Amino acid sequence: MAKQINGNEIIQLFEQFAPKSLAVEGDKIGLQIGTLRKKINNVMITLDVLEETIDEAISKNVDLIIAHHPPIFRPLKHLITDQPSGRLLEKCIKHDITVYAAHTNLDITDGGVNDMLADALGLEKTKVLVPTYEEPLRKLVVYVPKDYEEQVRLSLGDAGAGHIGAYSHCAFSTEGTGSFRPLQHAQPFIGQSGQLERVKEVRIETVYPVGLEKTVLTAMKKAHPYEEIAYDIYPIEQSPLQKGLGRIGELKEEMELGDFAQFVKEKLQANGARMVGKPDAKVKKVAVLGGDGNKYIHQAKRMGADVYITGDLYFHTAHDAMMIGLAVIDPGHYVEQIMKDGVTNKLLSLCEERNYAIHIFPSETNTNPFTFL
Repeated sequence: MAKQINGNEIIQLFEQFAPKSLAVEGDKIGLQIGTLRKKINNVMITLDVLEETIDEAISKNVDLIIAHHPPIFRPLKHLITDQPSGRLLEKCIKHDITVYAAHTNLDITDGGVNDMLADALGLEKTKVLVPTYEEPLRKLVVYVPKDYEEQVRLSLGDAGAGHIGAYSHCAFSTEGTGSFRPLQHAQPFIGQSGQLERVKEVRIETVYPVGLEKTVLTAMKKAHPYEEIAYDIYPIEQSPLQKGLGRIGELKEEMELGDFAQFVKEKLQANGARMVGKPDAKVKKVAVLGGDGNKYIHQAKRMGADVYITGDLYFHTAHDAMMIGLAVIDPGHYVEQIMKDGVTNKLLSLCEERNYAIHIFPSETNTNPFTFL
């Protein structure tokens, strides 16, 4: 039977995917309107929170909105309900609609907005474009009865341990014999109090980023059958896990810039695209950064990009790109709407794994302020 979920539980799940710790300093993320201390039946995923978005949420009995762009980005000086911003907040409160924002943490996280854009363009061998965060790795070693090896390995992988590059659930196992004597007040899963026991066990080794330690250990303890679990944690002396804004990768086949601009427009479902560079220039290495990426043109050039895809390109930034020999394609800020389907699918998958009864869907409201003529 499917289980009911509350707001705190679904946000805890979401933050396993897009941890708040990844957000750039000063970003306005997290709970913005309402409460998470309630049952959640309907969740709507949106890029922006406009009054039209709230009207859609009301019509669909939405309990929780997860948005990419925070509706409250600057401190409120007043809340006047006959003005647009005040009216939006009033509708949320009156209809008990909670609003949670995931901004740069959703841009930066693995599988987040920038990976969604890179995947849509078919980029291969992708790397972080602008490093913003480094997280040390640790190794977990846990001893498990042989019959429970697969259960514990899967639980650790599902919690985020064992992610190495493009691979998940990476772990190594060796078999051996464990011994123990349960004392008087023990309630052993195997054996009897006072008797020395020897059990065929498996030593499982896996790695995880420090920020996931609590989640990984909780998953281990939940899946492990023993009352007292034998495990060790070791620091790893190797390059820390690097995360950041944007991605840079390669196309399968070289293209001309003009053709590639049309390809970008089609794949990212943009109404139009501005281009800097000669249409017949050859492009192979591609950098992409959702939203406003004006200040990163030099980073894209340093990393060897032939073309840089970003939104909100300034006139003088376009001149700078021309002078350093970097082609640029601007399909607009709204291409970030790719997150609506991406986050919906990710969150649905996480909830289905745990048998939660919940309806999650993307907003159908078009929040693009621009009309292309």
